[in-house]
Amino acid sequence: MREYNFGEIEAKWQNKWKNEGLFKTENKVEGKENYYVLEMLPYPSGKLHVGHARNYTIGDVIARYKRMKGLNVLHPMGWDSFGLPAENAAIQNGAHPAVWTKSNIDNMNRQLKMMGLSYDWDREIASYTPEYYKWNQWIFKKMYENGLVYKKKSTVNWCPECQTVLANEQVEDGMCWRHSKTPVIQKDLEQWFFKITDYADELLEGHKELKEGWPEKVLTMQKNWIGKSYGTEVNFKIVENGQDLPVFTTRVDTLYGVTYAVIAPEHPLVDEILKTNPALKESVSAMKNTDMIERTAEGKEKNGVNTGWHVINPVNGEEVSLWIGDYVLMNYGTGAVMAVPAHDDRDFAFAKKYELPIKVVINPVDKKTKEEIEIVAEEMENAFVGTGIMTNSSEFNGISSKDAVTKIAEYVEANNYGERTVKYRLKDWGVSRQRYWGTPIPALYCEKCGVVMEKDENLPVLLPTDVEFTGNGNPIETSESFKHAVCPCCGGEARRDTDTMDTFVDSSWYFLRYCDPKNTQLPFAKEIVDGWSPVDQYIGGIEHAVMHLLYSRFFHKVLRDLGLLSTNEPFKRLLTQGMVLGPSYYSAAENRFLYAEEVEVRGTQAFLKTTGEELQVKIEKMSKSKNNGVDPEIMITKYGADTTRLFIMFAAPPERELEWNENGLAGAARFLNKVWRLVLENKEYLANKDEIDYSKLSKEDKALVRKLHQTIKKVTDSIEADYHFNTSIAATMELLNEMQDFRTQILGTDKETPESRKVFREAMVNVVIMLSPFTPHFCDELWEEMGNQGNLFFEAWPIHRDELTIADEIAVAVQVNGKLRGTLEVDRNIAKEDLEKQALEIENVKKFIEGQTVVKIIVVPGKIVNIVVK
Repeated sequence: MREYNFGEIEAKWQNKWKNEGLFKTENKVEGKENYYVLEMLPYPSGKLHVGHARNYTIGDVIARYKRMKGLNVLHPMGWDSFGLPAENAAIQNGAHPAVWTKSNIDNMNRQLKMMGLSYDWDREIASYTPEYYKWNQWIFKKMYENGLVYKKKSTVNWCPECQTVLANEQVEDGMCWRHSKTPVIQKDLEQWFFKITDYADELLEGHKELKEGWPEKVLTMQKNWIGKSYGTEVNFKIVENGQDLPVFTTRVDTLYGVTYAVIAPEHPLVDEILKTNPALKESVSAMKNTDMIERTAEGKEKNGVNTGWHVINPVNGEEVSLWIGDYVLMNYGTGAVMAVPAHDDRDFAFAKKYELPIKVVINPVDKKTKEEIEIVAEEMENAFVGTGIMTNSSEFNGISSKDAVTKIAEYVEANNYGERTVKYRLKDWGVSRQRYWGTPIPALYCEKCGVVMEKDENLPVLLPTDVEFTGNGNPIETSESFKHAVCPCCGGEARRDTDTMDTFVDSSWYFLRYCDPKNTQLPFAKEIVDGWSPVDQYIGGIEHAVMHLLYSRFFHKVLRDLGLLSTNEPFKRLLTQGMVLGPSYYSAAENRFLYAEEVEVRGTQAFLKTTGEELQVKIEKMSKSKNNGVDPEIMITKYGADTTRLFIMFAAPPERELEWNENGLAGAARFLNKVWRLVLENKEYLANKDEIDYSKLSKEDKALVRKLHQTIKKVTDSIEADYHFNTSIAATMELLNEMQDFRTQILGTDKETPESRKVFREAMVNVVIMLSPFTPHFCDELWEEMGNQGNLFFEAWPIHRDELTIADEIAVAVQVNGKLRGTLEVDRNIAKEDLEKQALEIENVKKFIEGQTVVKIIVVPGKIVNIVVK
């Protein structure tokens, strides 16, 4: 018997699949329903990591399974290939970003093919190619023409390290999401924006359509990010200039408790205030340069300065001081808040710090007596933020604060002090980036015509090649040929916009381009996309909940409204796979995380090989910063792609964290070798391809048939129920154990019947079919060894028969006065009288009823016979 040589086998089948164009997908196949499975496209960093391997294996198993279930499956792959790492590599190495990117794509493409993934490579896309980014520009133009793109001066998040703008979603704990090294600062710049806020309500409403297919956690994260608030906008009068200061509040019931007002450091009024009080400039700049998320973080000390200006509360005519505070953001509400320290935690902390007045306007109610409890402002240790009875609120005294929300809002509107309104936390998406390696914005500036867009026939606006990568500023600014252009309207001189688009634009619609990747007339044909949209199963990390996933939903709805597609949502079902964990090793002496090859592990302890220092060991998310990542290519070279795939799918359900353990790989390899031997050592028993005659099965034959059909049911149900592949694989392992016993105890013995070999072959065939989505090369090789023709890729998924999952014989417990005294193996359909008779004939039962009277016999069909005696 030849050994299982995974290297030879995997190379053989990968070549065969490629030569036969096995994974090519037609947009329509007669008699088959379309099914679109997709993993989030990777950034071509140069190497796959284990997280990639897990993500793509999950998708591949689903794709292969769905094909075997008779669906026409689209399973494409591409590259999210614009972005700062390529530009930084160009600065450091002197290589053009395109060269660096192409080299990385080639290597990762090779690695993906090593894994045996069933991608239709004819549909491959890369966002850095003009063939792709032309359509980014085309969509940008169409959105501009429909009022969904505008330019304005805005305070933006600026990363000094990357020297570019970041969207709010790209700032994490005050740091740039890409590298987490440099604090993000605030900067005023002219920026292009997408009007995502126009779709805020629909993005929220769309969650109803996604409820059954998306994790609740992702929907909640999006809901909170959009942040819809119902409230009242109240106009306070500024004493110093007579203008109105609109303030948005969700707690208009506390309006009579305002003791000061606060504006954001970015508020337009601040410039006017600084002219009258320039001493505040340094403090205001410090506030502005603190990250917006950090400024509003719970528990963070709030800072502010008194402007010396005042505002008047319209409902009671009280004049209160106006402050600039870092805990107020320009991108929420109106950028100004009415401060009610008695009933808001942040206002309370701010008032205590700066010794500002506190005025109580809501008293709590005693839960037992239902009586009002008076709060004394001077004695307050915390703000009272609950509901209660109104006080110090003029005509509204004595009513509940819940009722006051409506009544005071009505009063404000009736007296023209303001109006009820809705606000969102979500702000328009700033898409301008001051970098080279992205899609050029197709805008020009003409002295005569103003801002104009490039004509369709002139797209794509290509990235210039005559640029300098110095590391300072935007490289496109160094290209005179790019900046000087001809106005498409008047033919005069024009200046081209040198910003590029946020790379999240690239990934906001790529899934649609896969459907029609070679189209040169449009981004995609509507009739083709409508045949595939929405994506049936999308797979990727939960960290994209309020960036990629929200942006994609926005783009999808815009493209629908532009008449390019018909569906409302891009992704029907979403699977957010868990992180891959591995041991990290930290040396306190060298103040660094070590690579695994530098470490010697002894039991549960780890030591630095060179010095013997005992290291700190933690199981945590694999990352470059912790040097605890595993290159899947090393595992594939050592164990094979199929073993690696099997372990990744068996170690944990897809949505859970997976702890990487090489011992698990060795276990997966042992299992595959067991399957291999069972096939190759028993080829003589697998030759008979006749149909099984189920009427001629022995007891042992029936037991294996029953286990087979139970396994088919369990494997199928586990895949269908949220892709619990680990359970599917475990069930197949159990079946294999019974097959081994059947081989040694039945085949070739006097217990073998004419049907035994057919039953054994049927079980073996189905094991190979059910394992094939997980271990495709291995199973294709065994399929061939078993004398079968064609590819397993097109084989039908097995279907269990319910009647064959049920045993003919059942075990029935026999009790005497409720105590177990014996068991019977009987026919499932045995008559009650026969069952009672057999129960009474058990020797141990006879012993316990001897000399006593049988009062009655209770039979619970299929379970128990209880003989009651006196």
